Amino acid sequence: MKTMQSFKYNLALYVVGGIVLAIAALILRPFALVGAGERGIMMRFGKVQNTILDEGIHPIMPIVTSVKTLSVRVQKTDIKADAASKDLQKVSTDLAVNWNIDPAKANQVFQQIGDEEQIVTSILSPAISEVLKAATANKTAEEIITQRNELKNEIDNSLKQRLEPYGVIVRDVSLINFGFSPEFSKAIEAKQIAEQEAKQAEFAVKKATQDAQAEINRAKGQAEAQRLQRQTLTPELLQQQAIQKWDGKFPTVMGGNSSLPLINIAPPGGQPATPAR
Repeated sequence: MKTMQSFKYNLALYVVGGIVLAIAALILRPFALVGAGERGIMMRFGKVQNTILDEGIHPIMPIVTSVKTLSVRVQKTDIKADAASKDLQKVSTDLAVNWNIDPAKANQVFQQIGDEEQIVTSILSPAISEVLKAATANKTAEEIITQRNELKNEIDNSLKQRLEPYGVIVRDVSLINFGFSPEFSKAIEAKQIAEQEAKQAEFAVKKATQDAQAEINRAKGQAEAQRLQRQTLTPELLQQQAIQKWDGKFPTVMGGNSSLPLINIAPPGGQPATPAR
């Protein structure tokens, strides 16, 4: 009987002890869970350690050690910035920047800057604004439009170099849209219309010149053909052509009260025959 009571008593102790340990584990958290695409920043009494925790579960010492997770995935930040062109035109630019925290420097980033939101506010936005102003200041407003790819590459490279020391990797910069003053937009539109009209006028002049040249070439061809034809015509050929076209009727001339046929057929190499009277 005592044995049974002792067994139940020990079992109750085990159950209670297990519950206490479970509650303590939930409260104290003797482990750290780092999710996919994250890195764990280990801190001991609030001081950032050199150890960076990879994805997975890691045992830690409760109360003494804490872990802060940072995402190292590529993130997109949309920013609208104002700048001025070389010819002092106001330019409003919408940019999209793809970036991520360098996984090998996650602890330094958190120690020096903070989490992702603080990175955007303290580092990314000011750097983009300054780089954009420097890039657009070297180009006129028209060059900003016509040399968009060159401007994009310049901003991309400058931003990468500027943010690399902070442990922030810039993957790509996209120039989504440029906005100019209404007056400048109208001037650009008018210039494009004028250029289009000039191209159309140039095409019309070129076509007229080509048509005139074609007429000259046709006239020259006809004149040359007639010249060659005149060179090939001989009296014998003309007489043969006349005979071939003769309808069998002799032409007549009127003289006095009678009419006589007019025959003027000359033998080859001879003198024209005299009409009979």
